[in-house]
Amino acid sequence: MDCKETLESELNELRNTFNSGITKQESWRRSQLKALLSLLEEKEDDIFKALQQDLGKHRIEAFRDEVGPLIKSVNYALKGLKQWMSSKKADLPIAAFPARAELVPEPLGVALVISSWNFPFGVSLEPLVGAIAAGNAVVLKPSELAPASSSVLANTIHTYLDNKAIKVIQGGPSIGQKLLQQKWDKIFFTGSAKVARIVMTAAAINLTPITVELGGKCPAIVDSLSSSWDKEIAMKRILAAKFGTCAGQACIAIDYILVEKKFSATLVKLLKASILSMFGENPKELNSIGRIINNNHFSRLRKLLDEPGVKASIVHGGSLDEDALFMEPTLLVDPPLKSGVMIEEIFGPLLPIITVEKIEDSIEIIKSRPRALAIYAFTNNENFKKKLVYETSSGSVIFNDAIIQYVADSLPFGGVGECGFGKYHGKFSFDVFSHEKAVARRSFLLDFWFRYPPWNDKKLQLFRSAYRFNYLEIILILLGLKKS
Repeated sequence: MDCKETLESELNELRNTFNSGITKQESWRRSQLKALLSLLEEKEDDIFKALQQDLGKHRIEAFRDEVGPLIKSVNYALKGLKQWMSSKKADLPIAAFPARAELVPEPLGVALVISSWNFPFGVSLEPLVGAIAAGNAVVLKPSELAPASSSVLANTIHTYLDNKAIKVIQGGPSIGQKLLQQKWDKIFFTGSAKVARIVMTAAAINLTPITVELGGKCPAIVDSLSSSWDKEIAMKRILAAKFGTCAGQACIAIDYILVEKKFSATLVKLLKASILSMFGENPKELNSIGRIINNNHFSRLRKLLDEPGVKASIVHGGSLDEDALFMEPTLLVDPPLKSGVMIEEIFGPLLPIITVEKIEDSIEIIKSRPRALAIYAFTNNENFKKKLVYETSSGSVIFNDAIIQYVADSLPFGGVGECGFGKYHGKFSFDVFSHEKAVARRSFLLDFWFRYPPWNDKKLQLFRSAYRFNYLEIILILLGLKKS
């Protein structure tokens, strides 16, 4: 049996399982979520080892950014599942009286989840939580660029979860293309805009609904904070959201900083001191910063630094170790705005600092660029906060911190424009894999005669009143006490 026939056989089994109705049962959904929770808890060491092998992530970073949030998400889904599955009442117009209506969530069917390499467990299993909670059958295609993590997913999921309804299929681009040639009821993709266009093109053939989680250049605006405490905390949060999160290889990592020129020297001084405090004099030896995923990405980052005018803008760091795929935390002040480091998503431990005359100018810079997945602003200026919220467009806006939106089940996570569309996390993950079916029920006891031809002005007036929900006018017209 060739690869295509094997895939079709696997998908037929998933389709048959879904059509049997078992995945729609609350008991099945709960059992799978609990099994996923067991996997996360019992295979924690295997996950840590895989993340260390693929990305050089410290086990604490791995728990903070992947295992911990996933355990929280599964527990959140288990707690809310009954309510999420319940129908919601809906109103109907008076012309349909007596009647009642409801919105009934139903699973979309067989879903394909394609995940990325930078958070290989988080961006694989977070959508899976929503797909299971919503009652779907699922194929997970993890990234081949994180092979150790992909292997752990493939070797554990089939032993914990229902293999007739949830499957992991490993492989590179050729397997991805074969998967995209199949018919799906939902595709959830996390990755680059380049690959997203390929996925969307394939999805269009079968009009498959798709959610895409991409990236973009997420700016951080740093206002001249008043107290030394505010400054100290802000620096820690900025550095943790850049260098301390997958070595900056995160779609929501801070990509560049905007700051007033008069405060820039102070900012650089504060950042340097905080880098020394958090990562030590030799960050590679401290093992608190992960490594670059592979040689191709390392070369890409080195080329960004080698562009004219960029290397001269380095004020801290800049050392590279290609053999270890390690880059030192690097600060750059005012690199050319048309250089790659300011046009491309960096996805690495390079942090440009762009100076502006006044902090309000940062809004115009942000508006002149493609929309960001997240905008971060460290400021105590309430008027500036309002301007930033209402004058910019982004997936999210976070004040005085960064990346916390990713672990918030009550907030939708997703982008807008070129950084993606669709949202998930918490109940939003359930919704993205569900269809809210409208169900209306009406009695035969009463029927409004003015719904039917032949038409006259009195019927028009009755419709006007009906669509305004004006019972009194309808009664008066029917009694002849009000002219139509």
